[in-house]
Amino acid sequence: MSGLINYVSCGVLWLGLLVKAPDLLRHRHDPYLRAICAVLGLAGLCFFLGAPPTVGAVNRIGGVPNLAAPVTYAAITGYCAASQVLIVHWRGGPRVHRTARRWILAYAVVVVGIAVTFTLGDAPVERRTDLDTYYATTPFIAQMIVLYLLAHLTTVTVTTVSSLRWARRVRGGLRAGLLLLGAGALCGAGYSLAKLVAVGARWSGRDWSQLGTTVSPAAAGLGALLTVVGVLVPLATPRVAEWRLARRTYARLEPLERTLDDLLTRRTLRLPRPRFASPTTRLMWRQTSVLNALGHLDVYFDPDLYDRTRAAVLRATGDEERAGAAAWAAVIDAAVRREADAGRQAAPPAGAGRALDRVPDPAALPRIADALAGGVPLPAPSAVPTGTTTAGTV
Repeated sequence: MSGLINYVSCGVLWLGLLVKAPDLLRHRHDPYLRAICAVLGLAGLCFFLGAPPTVGAVNRIGGVPNLAAPVTYAAITGYCAASQVLIVHWRGGPRVHRTARRWILAYAVVVVGIAVTFTLGDAPVERRTDLDTYYATTPFIAQMIVLYLLAHLTTVTVTTVSSLRWARRVRGGLRAGLLLLGAGALCGAGYSLAKLVAVGARWSGRDWSQLGTTVSPAAAGLGALLTVVGVLVPLATPRVAEWRLARRTYARLEPLERTLDDLLTRRTLRLPRPRFASPTTRLMWRQTSVLNALGHLDVYFDPDLYDRTRAAVLRATGDEERAGAAAWAAVIDAAVRREADAGRQAAPPAGAGRALDRVPDPAALPRIADALAGGVPLPAPSAVPTGTTTAGTV
């Protein structure tokens, strides 16, 4: 009677709604976003209203025995309508809004039917957990129960089929999300079927109320978890991919930062290291520190060394990007040594009559770091013949 499963499921669903809320505020006129948020919000409300303590509170406040039943069933029907609207927007097409309005109208009729049958029926004994089976043979109350269960079963069946069918045509995080949504809807079908079987057993004189009080809540709780994860996975997948790329790039830049470490320390060019930062923020910190050092070294860059190294690696590999990275690596390594020589800090580098770009393109920094780490062979500058001038960015 504690309703723990209900409250936990409600919390999970409303947590998903909280995650989606900022998107809804930014794009409040997006019908697809509104439908997703309605599904999460109403599903959570269904679990909240269906918890035995909440049932007792609603009945007590309303002053009507079992008033919580039609209220909960109306919330479930609203969830069904939101789910169907979401499916309609998934499918798209020229008649999206008309089809969505028809589904909303159909489920509005179901809500009216629930209210009318409850009013015509007689349910004087409060039942917080087994109302479906207890009143399965009571006129009008039985019709109310079957009406909401069939409406719910229709919705979860359509959602399951649509999600799994669409998942076959997409890839990545969206496919995973759709598979999870389909699995969550399938669990929702288990909720409806278990209750319908328990009601049918009651009609034949058997007592299978455990299906409605144990199996159904468990299936619904699992369905709620899968639904929320299915909604959040497509949102999280691009962020996770971005963080993974940022971590790899951050690690690749380490040889370049190590080469510049003495300069960064002596000239106080390194920014304070961020704490508890995301991979993207840490990558930005390392890139900024490296670019600060390269900006300080620009007067020591040797264009002739760049040209000779680039020409040699280009002849050896035929790879423009690799050659440019190797040339920059040679120039940076030589500039670091020249800057560290106190007696020659003010002396211009060889070939200073021509201008080399002040710093490399930031997108080329990982390739330059690879060259410094040994991923690209760096020929000895003195052994490389002078070639055609090709100074520029990677």
